[in-house]
Amino acid sequence: MIDPSKLPLFFVASITIMLIPGPAVLYIITRSVDQGRTAGFISILGLHTGTLVHIIAAALGLSAILLSSALAFSVVKYLGAIYLVYLGIQKLRSHEGIAPTESSAPSTNLKRVYSQGIVVNVLNPKMALFFFAFLPQFVNPQRGSVGAQMVMLGLMSIGIALFTDGTYAFLAGTLGQKLKNSQKFWRRQRYIAGSIYIGLGVTTAVSGSGKK
Repeated sequence: MIDPSKLPLFFVASITIMLIPGPAVLYIITRSVDQGRTAGFISILGLHTGTLVHIIAAALGLSAILLSSALAFSVVKYLGAIYLVYLGIQKLRSHEGIAPTESSAPSTNLKRVYSQGIVVNVLNPKMALFFFAFLPQFVNPQRGSVGAQMVMLGLMSIGIALFTDGTYAFLAGTLGQKLKNSQKFWRRQRYIAGSIYIGLGVTTAVSGSGKK
C-alpha cells in the first residue's frame, strides 16, 4: 500500500532523524553512561513501546481527517512540513546536554528502567506532534488505508530507531565518563541537527507538492 517511490526518501530521512541526539537519545545516553549498556538497551525498548502509542494515535487521527476532507489532509501535511522547520530552528537555539539520572548506583532495576522509558515517550507531546508531522509526508491516500500506511511507516521507523538508538547505547556504555563530560560536542551538534530538520521540512513539502 505504501508508495514505493517515497520509500528511499523515507528511509534516508528516518535514519538521519534517528541519528540526531534529541531528548530520547539523551535519555538513552544518560542511562547507558550512568548504569551501563544493559540499562541503555532496556530504556530503548521502553521508549519505543511508548512510541507505538503515538503511532496508533497519529494513524487514527489522520484517517479521521482524511474522511472529513481531502483538503484538510493536505493542510495537515504542509503544517507538518512547517513544524519540521520549526523543530530545526528550535534545535539551533537549544543548549542540550547530558543530565545525570536520579541515581548512578551500580545496581539497576531493569523493570523500572523499562517502565520509565515508556512514560518518557508516552507523556512527550513533542513525540505525538512529530509523528503527526513526519509520517503523513509519505502517505498516499490513493494507495489504500491511510491508517494502515501510517502504522507500517511507524513500525519501519521504530525498526530503524532500534538500530540507531542501540548504537548510541553501546557507544555511550563503552565510552562512559568521557562522553558525559564532552559538552563541547553537544554544543556543536545542535547546528548540524537543526539544519537537518529544516532541510527535511523543505524537502518533504516540495516533494509532496509535485504529486496529487
